[in-house]
Amino acid sequence: MRRIIVIVMVMLSSCELRATVLVPADFHEIVAESQVIVYGRVTAVRAEWSDDRSRIDTLVTVLAGSYLKGGPGSTVTFRVPGGQVGRYRNVMIGAPQFQPGEEAVLFLSASGPSIAHIFGLSQGLYRVKVDSRTGRRTVVPPVLTADGDAPQTIVRGDRNRRQLSLDEFAATVRQAMSGGVR
Repeated sequence: MRRIIVIVMVMLSSCELRATVLVPADFHEIVAESQVIVYGRVTAVRAEWSDDRSRIDTLVTVLAGSYLKGGPGSTVTFRVPGGQVGRYRNVMIGAPQFQPGEEAVLFLSASGPSIAHIFGLSQGLYRVKVDSRTGRRTVVPPVLTADGDAPQTIVRGDRNRRQLSLDEFAATVRQAMSGGVR
């Protein structure tokens, strides 16, 4: 009888668990399923409660430097899960964080009239590094991208995950949009 009471108490005191499962997408899929592909600089980062106050999301505004696909205007605003409002903080593992002044190429998706979001949490975020001496911009690919349907191991220092100049990366995106190989 004691065991039954303990089991019932444990079941009643349990809380809801949630998990995020992210299936890596290959580059062609990221390009094809994004409505907007934009290179730009982050100008504003603002966290806010969701309408039902169940979570905190961050709204990120980017000043568009150039569009590789789509082109809604001079700035683009998108939503990232997680953020901090006052003393309340919501963390979503795998969601990127942004700071004003950062540069990136963003692959954005939206369903319906909602605010856009980055494709696959951070899979659609390609950060841009600026060389302080030369001013040359290079695109840093995300760690998690697929190269087909077969399971893959993530290797630190993988030579296939090389940085490209911004122009080379834009050419790669255009080639993927036209159906060419990566």
